[in-house]
Amino acid sequence: MGEEPRLIATDIDGTLLRDDRTLSPHTAEVLARLSARGTPVVLVTGRPVRWLKMVYEELAEPLPAICANGAVVYDPVADEVLRADPLAPQLLAEVARRLRAEVPEVSFAVEIVDSRQMRHETHYPLRWDADHDAIRAVETPEELLAAPAVKLLARSAEHDPDAFVALVAAVLEGLAEATHSSYSGLVEISAAGVTKAAGLAWYCARLGIDSRDVLAFGDMPNDVPMLTWAGRGVAVANAHHAVLAIADEVTAANSADGVATYLEKIFGMG
Repeated sequence: MGEEPRLIATDIDGTLLRDDRTLSPHTAEVLARLSARGTPVVLVTGRPVRWLKMVYEELAEPLPAICANGAVVYDPVADEVLRADPLAPQLLAEVARRLRAEVPEVSFAVEIVDSRQMRHETHYPLRWDADHDAIRAVETPEELLAAPAVKLLARSAEHDPDAFVALVAAVLEGLAEATHSSYSGLVEISAAGVTKAAGLAWYCARLGIDSRDVLAFGDMPNDVPMLTWAGRGVAVANAHHAVLAIADEVTAANSADGVATYLEKIFGMG
């Protein structure tokens, strides 16, 4: 990578946002200055499309987003999904079958309609948008798995997060991708080959930007593929140990505007 990257890719939660899930005015201003000078900034997140609105409200302008861990590429200006890579119903059913056999107490939810809607089992614990109009419980496994899903969510209260994702990855090896982005017993499952790196690579190819010219920021295991793919992968200081182990550099924590501080240094914006 040269002195100045051609594209900035950043995770949202735990990386760009503070611990209270708000964007600091300082970070918002740095991102606006980068966009004004013509450097593309892309949000690369495990979030569904419907969770972007709260971030866009704090930005000077909405930024393109790669959502659902790479399964959805979203243009907020046109409110258009440019690409989606869902798990087909038949594949969902096989994944669920294997996981129920291995982890009987597992509960499932699916992100459908390009992650604009969610369906979940009645006993699946909701953390964020339980009363959102797009969220609905289903009565049967057949109904849950009837539509293509850009992400299957599997929860187990009885497992350590890192141990649970390792178990799920082993059970689904060659069938689907498994990762996690929280410190609860939640595993996020995507179609085989679908990662943040794959979604970002597709988006960069449209712009004619090579991976070596991309600067990426992250904090959790679902960011590892993106950080290793990018020319420079930077972890925030609060990152998971798996991210700190592979990062090219470490910046300040999310609570201390680590992304903005690093960008100001790289682009001479102080």
